[in-house]
Amino acid sequence: MKIVILDGSAANPGDISWGALEKLGEVIAYDVTSKDQLIERMQGAECAITNKTVFDREAFGSLPALKYIGVLATGYNVVDLEAAREHGVTVTNVPEYATFATAQMTMALLLELTNLVGLHTASVMNGDWVRSPQFCYFKSPLTELAGKTIHILGLGKIGKRVAQMASSFGMTVTATPHNASLLGTTVDVSGITVRCMSFEDGIKGSDVVSLHCPLTDDTREIINAGSLLNFKRGALLINCARGPVVNEKAVREALDSGLLGGYGCDVVCVEPMLPDNPLLGAPNCVITPHIAWTPVETRIRLIDAAAQNLKAFLDGNPVNKVN
Repeated sequence: MKIVILDGSAANPGDISWGALEKLGEVIAYDVTSKDQLIERMQGAECAITNKTVFDREAFGSLPALKYIGVLATGYNVVDLEAAREHGVTVTNVPEYATFATAQMTMALLLELTNLVGLHTASVMNGDWVRSPQFCYFKSPLTELAGKTIHILGLGKIGKRVAQMASSFGMTVTATPHNASLLGTTVDVSGITVRCMSFEDGIKGSDVVSLHCPLTDDTREIINAGSLLNFKRGALLINCARGPVVNEKAVREALDSGLLGGYGCDVVCVEPMLPDNPLLGAPNCVITPHIAWTPVETRIRLIDAAAQNLKAFLDGNPVNKVN
């Protein structure tokens, strides 16, 4: 089988191996593939491995040999599933591989906003501590998390992991779960009592709001100018979900006015980031370039899972099929 990896540099810029896939066929790996290059590179290949390279209806019509697309991610909106079905192409994803890493990044963003490690490191490297008349100093007040309340939107595996981590810092945890029937109840998350409530009620009075929901019609821009008015003044917002769950212009205005005390995100609405993104230069804003999923251990797990998906397909028992 000819296996073409279309945008491999995101998951594997060269520091890990494609060995798990190479055991299953002839592997050709490209760092990045543009729309204009897709058809040529996929000629004669039965299997495509893609992260963000798009397979639209037109692509399927030009690739008669294609039998399988393995999406190297959890989200699979880059593939036209209806067209894939019509052309007899099986599409799979990797539903869980970055739970621990994404929760870890959530806490890293939160701790950067509360402990200002980057600000103070830059100050020290600039010689401020050398010139200080006192044995310590701070450029801006730090914040203790113990006793604060965090509200989590989305109580799936990542949301539950964040709940555990936040609780270990002494925070009270509330959540809006995916399952609406849990609203008004309390649930046990590894020994932590989490009170479930509507998002509108949850954000009122919370010191931190952390987003861990899928992007749907209901969650798109759930953070907007209106919902931000319900936030406790000075609250922190963390987004390790998807960029479009927030209205970035509204978030920038809330940061400028002080309504939001800080915003930490690993995702933006358009990626790579556009030069006119309103968050660029925003005060009290920490942004990382969609790297929550990229620890070495996580990427190895991802590639291994993608190989397991492909092997199951070759064995006639596909798993994690999304079409």
